[in-house]
Parts: sequence; C-alpha cells; structure tokens
Amino acid sequence: MLVMYAIPAFVVLMIVEALVLSPWGGTAPRARRRGYEGRDTAASLAMGLGNVVIGVATQASRIALMIWIYQFRLFDMGTGVVAWAIVLIGEDFTYYWWHRASHEIRFMWAAHENHHSSQHYNLSTALRQSWTTPFTTLLFYAPLPLLGFNPAMLAVASTISLLYQFWIHTEVIDRLGPLEQVFNTPSHHRVHHGSNIEYLDRNHAGILIIWDRLFGTFEPEVAAVRYGLTKNIDTFNPVRIAFLEWAQLVRDVRCATTWRARLGYIFCAPGWKPDGASTTSRLLRERRTQLSGVGEF
Repeated sequence: MLVMYAIPAFVVLMIVEALVLSPWGGTAPRARRRGYEGRDTAASLAMGLGNVVIGVATQASRIALMIWIYQFRLFDMGTGVVAWAIVLIGEDFTYYWWHRASHEIRFMWAAHENHHSSQHYNLSTALRQSWTTPFTTLLFYAPLPLLGFNPAMLAVASTISLLYQFWIHTEVIDRLGPLEQVFNTPSHHRVHHGSNIEYLDRNHAGILIIWDRLFGTFEPEVAAVRYGLTKNIDTFNPVRIAFLEWAQLVRDVRCATTWRARLGYIFCAPGWKPDGASTTSRLLRERRTQLSGVGEF
C-alpha cells in the first residue's frame, strides 16, 4: 500500500496542527475549534492501524480480482496522458457514489459509520478508517476494470484520492476562495462530518466537489458544525467503534418479524423503521423545513 510511505508525513502534520490549536500556538483558535483529545486521537490512530493491517492482508486477493476482471475489458484506454485523466476522474466519480451509498444504505453505513464517530475534527480524524469498507468498495470498483480501467492505474488514482483527503480534515484552514467551486476543501468536508440536520449526508466528494453540485448533495458551511453522529457512541474502544453499528444492524434484523423489515434494515437508509417512525436524514431535513417557519428545530 503506497499510502504507508506517507505515514511519517501524517505524524508530522498532526503534531504541527496540534501545536497550532494549542493555547500556546502561534494563532488563537476560534471558539468552535476543539483541537485534540488524547483518548479520541488514540482511538483514531488504532482504527487507522487496523485499516492498514486489513488492507495489507486482503490486498493480494483484491488485486487478483481486478486483474482477472480486466482481461475481459470492453475497452482499452491505454496508459497515456488521456488515459490517466480518465482514470483519475473516473475513480473520483466512483468514489462519490460509493461514499454517498455508504451514507444512504444501512449495511454500507455500518462499515462507514466509525469514520464519523469522533466529536473532534482534526487530522487524526482522517485516520479513523473503517475495518470493513475494504469489502464494500469492491461493489463499486470491481466493474471499472471491465470498462477498461487499468488496475495498476486505478490503484494509483485511489491512493491519490486518499492522500488528498487527509489534509481536508482540519479546522485550521478556513475558506479557499474560487477553489471551493471545483475542489473538495476543509470547509466542504467539515460540513460532511457535521451532525447538524442540514449537514447530514452532504458533500460526499473525494477530490472534486463538482459531483455534489451536479447531483444535489452540496451544502455550504454556514452554521457552526457539530461533529459526530446524531446519536454519539460513548466509547473510545476501537473494536467497539469498528463493529458497534454492525452489531446493531444484526440485532435489528434478528428482531424483525417480516422479510420486508429484515431487508429494509439492511438496504434502506440508516434510521429507517418498519413501523413508520423513521429518522432518516431525508425525513429529518423535511421536518426541519416544515418547522422552520414556526421556530427553531
């Protein structure tokens, strides 16, 4: 995994950010900045380490699958400059839909939820990576070699995307002017990590924010962001963080009395309930809109 070579840089940048956000840092942090908290940071680092171990353990099989599919490709893009441009844009487009699905489909959210479980927002949060998303990404990325995406080039593009997304997990950087029209930025990604109702399931971009603008999931940063989940988890145990939502999903499915309810818990949006008492992000936004004229929601 190429990203492992970037780990020393990650550590240095986290130390620099922590110093900037500290009381003795060179700049006074805004009131909304929470900085680092020891247990939270340790949990994020443990999640990142687990993700790397699982990634390395499964890398060979995932690469083998992509190479096997590639031999049946419908197109041959080559390896030139145009091919690289197509691969980079195609990977980013695929990432957007995988990321969006990871918020809108319950079993995929079970794999992704832990990345949003921190109530802090700093560079260590970028390392709070899932132990099970290496398997959900295959659902979206496996078809790409069939379309002619060279697996090696696709692996490089995915690494570039992952490295890019590290630096946007910060409150130190504010707005970036015209760049915000095209690229994902710290401001855009702060929104994505917000539990404010208006921020739920918004700004799923990897590198290019244009996908959110095109497909109706863009939200600018206006109100102060409340980081974390709508129902925060009270643990710093990395194993519990990794599997808490999976355990809840299994309980819901086991307790369901109909196949409609079982399938709904697996494939509908997080918060879906068979009795109509759903609290999905879409319904929460609709209720907020309906009540906005009669008071704060």
